[in-house]
Amino acid sequence: MSSRESFILLSVCLMASNWLGHNLPRPMYLSSELHGQHLEVTRRYFLQLGAVGFTALKPLSVWADSDQALLDEATADLGYFTPQDDFGTVERGDPLPYQLPLAKRLEVGLERETWKLDVVPDPESNPEMGNPLSRAKGNALDFEALLKLGEKHAVRFLKIMTCNNIGAPLGMGLWEGVPLRHVVWATKPTANIRRVFYYGHHNNNPKQMFRSSLPIGRVLEDPPGDNPVILCYKLNGQWLTGKRGGPVRMLVPDAYGFKSVKWLKSVLLTNNYQSNDTYAGGNNDIDSWMKTMSRFHYKPEKAKAGEPIPVTGWAQVGVGGLSKVQIWINPKDNEWPEDDPYFTRAPWQKVTILPPPIRWGGELPGGRLPDNVRFFEGNGQPKHWPMRYTLAHWATLLKGIAPGNYDVRCRTIDVNGIAQPMPRPFRKSGRNTIQRFSLTVEG
Repeated sequence: MSSRESFILLSVCLMASNWLGHNLPRPMYLSSELHGQHLEVTRRYFLQLGAVGFTALKPLSVWADSDQALLDEATADLGYFTPQDDFGTVERGDPLPYQLPLAKRLEVGLERETWKLDVVPDPESNPEMGNPLSRAKGNALDFEALLKLGEKHAVRFLKIMTCNNIGAPLGMGLWEGVPLRHVVWATKPTANIRRVFYYGHHNNNPKQMFRSSLPIGRVLEDPPGDNPVILCYKLNGQWLTGKRGGPVRMLVPDAYGFKSVKWLKSVLLTNNYQSNDTYAGGNNDIDSWMKTMSRFHYKPEKAKAGEPIPVTGWAQVGVGGLSKVQIWINPKDNEWPEDDPYFTRAPWQKVTILPPPIRWGGELPGGRLPDNVRFFEGNGQPKHWPMRYTLAHWATLLKGIAPGNYDVRCRTIDVNGIAQPMPRPFRKSGRNTIQRFSLTVEG
């Protein structure tokens, strides 16, 4: 079979649903929507390569920026955001708060009509506040007052939701809310405040309490290029559902999911210098920024020599940003030196990071972004891509691989030139191991 015939066969296979569709197992915790989006964008990517002819099949090492127009066309209608119902879910509570009967939800403030938020001093500390907001005083922040603040201060930004102990994202969305600092300043704090403690509804059972904390500085100020910590009430332009933590949840843009506590009920300002996070006793790094990492999505177990081998994946863009995704194909009989556990001396090769979509999906009207999304231009395109704390898709074709058994690995390089899993290879500060799969190329 000629090389061109092989590629035509590949294109035909890509159009068949059982090639990258129904028969491909979905990674655990990867939502069905993200799974489908990835299959569609990479299918289009490979088909567009076929549409421009065999000359597009450059060797892996020479994929370049000249492919950008081709990739733009291939991803023009990618549905990027995850609908609320399709997010992966990590939950706490028995019964789960959003599954309580409606009458009970209204009673405890888990509906927009009755939601209230206390912003009070920590009774076990000595913060000074001139105007605490509380149910007891009758001046707790309610949903109407929160939306009134939103008329002037609401922000919208992109964020991937992921768990630091799970190897795949839970979903990608457009989040909206009011920066927490505006509510903190309304309480007139004056002294002795070092952290912010907060927790959600927990059925009056302390053992079910899901709580977290932040340094007061992270709440009051945003590092350049970062989004604010918000009291979040919308996802993808829709009211936050109970399953997603509504009516209001905390949303910490640079952190893993355990910082974004659901069913928010109380915020305490404290002079305590220690955290109170639910998982602080579980050896978790409770102030860890999200890491940059890559994972495979389509990773074939077998291929034929002389035929192009498609490989795809996604990258989580953490605090360090993302400049490259790389892949390395190593013969199984080529044992790697023990003094290089992160394969820093391996002959890594760059793959193609797919560009941002034009249609964002996620049940947004027409798939279009609303106005005033942070770090986006007026034409609805991001000021730079990939953006920190979001998801990026990547794809490549492997060519010229001789018959044999191989280990295939992928990794990211951040904008500082640091390769995954550094600089924080510790699992409890977020998973970012270098992933591997086995590939057999048959003669």
